[in-house]
Amino acid sequence: MTCFNRELLRQLPRVLRARDFHLYLEGGKRLTDLWRQGGKAILGHKTPRVLFELKNAAERGLFCTFPHPLERRFLKALEGIFPGRQFRLFLNEGSLCQVQKTVSLWRPFAESMGDYSTMKIFTPVLPFPLGPEVLVLEKKMDFPAGELIPPVLLAPAARALSDLAAAMKAKTLPRFPRIDKVASCRWQRQGIYLKTETKGDGYAALFRCFLEAGFLLPPSPAEPAILPFSMSSGEEAKLAQLLTR
Repeated sequence: MTCFNRELLRQLPRVLRARDFHLYLEGGKRLTDLWRQGGKAILGHKTPRVLFELKNAAERGLFCTFPHPLERRFLKALEGIFPGRQFRLFLNEGSLCQVQKTVSLWRPFAESMGDYSTMKIFTPVLPFPLGPEVLVLEKKMDFPAGELIPPVLLAPAARALSDLAAAMKAKTLPRFPRIDKVASCRWQRQGIYLKTETKGDGYAALFRCFLEAGFLLPPSPAEPAILPFSMSSGEEAKLAQLLTR
């Protein structure tokens, strides 16, 4: 499950717009987003095809939790990433926690390209911030049914899953030479993820330091920072410098 420290998020100025891997703030400042809502915006904010699906479903009035063919489309997209598994869908993390208190997280684009073969049950961090939450199970496991999900959420989530599957199949991870050369005992890199052992007040100070430099870290040290799929040379150089502190 993702873990939030909302007090750290309150240190941000008001966010007026989000696009690709950036947040645009009141006052004109821009942040490079290394949190991306715990990975749910891993492919970027406001991706055009996902937004198109959301608008289409909304225009049809598909807000209620009725059965709909879009559920089959969403499950098929899941099978494309997790073949040989079964799935249970939940509207949000609260609903999922009621049936499964402890569950492993799966994140795409780690060094193993998201290997899950050793996990019997897990929840993936999917690339759509509005949900749903998914529990992935071994095929033979007996598990209660999940929840019906409003089609207005299923349509864009299915598109986002298809985009994720295509990106994973391409296996083209971003390369940042300056960051790769950084030797730091504070940060460990795995794929596009950066983890730190810094906790408590030390992490709060680190969060403020990055924020002042134009980068948003996760609001909790339990979550990894996520490298964007594209950065300017200036952003990369500044981030590499920050990682050495």
